[in-house]
Amino acid sequence: MSNNTTAPPPSARPSLGFMFSHPAHIVALGFGAGLAPKAPGTVGSLWAWASWLIIQNYLPLSAQGVLILLGLSTGWWACTLTARNMGVTDPGSIVWDEVIAMWLILWLVMPTGFLGQLCAFALFRYFDAVKPGPVAWADQLFKGFGWRGGWGILFDDLVAASCTLLVMALWRWLW
Repeated sequence: MSNNTTAPPPSARPSLGFMFSHPAHIVALGFGAGLAPKAPGTVGSLWAWASWLIIQNYLPLSAQGVLILLGLSTGWWACTLTARNMGVTDPGSIVWDEVIAMWLILWLVMPTGFLGQLCAFALFRYFDAVKPGPVAWADQLFKGFGWRGGWGILFDDLVAASCTLLVMALWRWLW
């Protein structure tokens, strides 16, 4: 039995073959969005936005919430396994964290028009990329391989989503 706290030597950027080698890789790499050569986190966030616009038309609000919870637990497993198999604790090509965070944001701010969605997207990308204050703290809290590291991949994006939602709520309250 292998030890989940150690990893193989780091691999290069994942390939299409790597993604299709295990279902966890498909999920963690955002169904291919994480293979983008530039800004995979932004590509994953855009994929999440586009997919949410479809999902919200077919699922009632409660089922959307269940989908997010299932996506979070499945993503924890997928991110844990994929990071370990890549030999990198938080590879940029793992974008399921962006997907779940964007779904959560959009679930909670909808209904809103294109401008509101664009603001939510831009704020989330700011908090996720720059990592101010609590997001930087969350990014450093859970490092390494194994279940702890898999949760860490997701956790900082959930904190970035919370910061985004806070700014959106303040914006709506003040204006």
